[in-house]
Amino acid sequence: MLSFGPDEVGLADRSPCAGIRADLKMCLLSSDCCKKEKKTPRECLKDGLVPTECLQLRQSFFECKRSLLDNRRRFRGHKGY
Repeated sequence: MLSFGPDEVGLADRSPCAGIRADLKMCLLSSDCCKKEKKTPRECLKDGLVPTECLQLRQSFFECKRSLLDNRRRFRGHKGY
């Protein structure tokens, strides 16, 4: 899994969930569904042909995006990294 630390080369996107989005994107693009079957990442997610690691990253990305809308969590900070 590819992850971006604060001292490494940074992402151009500085949004709160950018790190999880980048990890999810790299996980989907490196899956067999995208490489061998030449499907788009969206088609692979829809068919469920991705590894469990990508599904967990998708759930984390969903939780991060949901925390942006929750007013109770606004003071605690976002769940992204």
